[in-house]
Amino acid sequence: MSTATTHRRAAIEGWFTMPEPGSGEAPHLIGTRCVDSGTYFFPPERVMSRAPGFAESELEEVQLSNRGRLWSWTDAQYQPPPPYVPVTDPHEPFCIAAVELEAEQMVVLGQVPAGVTVDDLELGMEMELVLDRLRTETDEDTGESVDVMVWKWAPVPGKAGRS
Repeated sequence: MSTATTHRRAAIEGWFTMPEPGSGEAPHLIGTRCVDSGTYFFPPERVMSRAPGFAESELEEVQLSNRGRLWSWTDAQYQPPPPYVPVTDPHEPFCIAAVELEAEQMVVLGQVPAGVTVDDLELGMEMELVLDRLRTETDEDTGESVDVMVWKWAPVPGKAGRS
């Protein structure tokens, strides 16, 4: 009987929340907001506000909406060049979604989960942020398995796009 435990870590620390599985909490992207202009940034901006005329404004860290509308999409039929790290050999095509977050007035890119194809996507359909395993690594110090997690955009079941 194995007592091995698999832990999780974010592929990019500080870009999204990782609620514990079964907690009922939804993941969120982490962005920043320019206090004076109200402009949101993702990935989070840590140096200065990029809003024109507000370079000196304070930035605050915020959780972004975890649902939005499909603004555009494409599929990666070819393997991207380095520094892309392939997760399958041979390359398996995947879709990339551009999702508009209404409250933040911004569009955020992300892959969609395996099994979702361009034929499953419809302009304006509701999408939600989900976490998915990118790969599994072995922690060099403990020897334990670590799932490296990323965010993806998944269609919300039963939520059609705009007519």
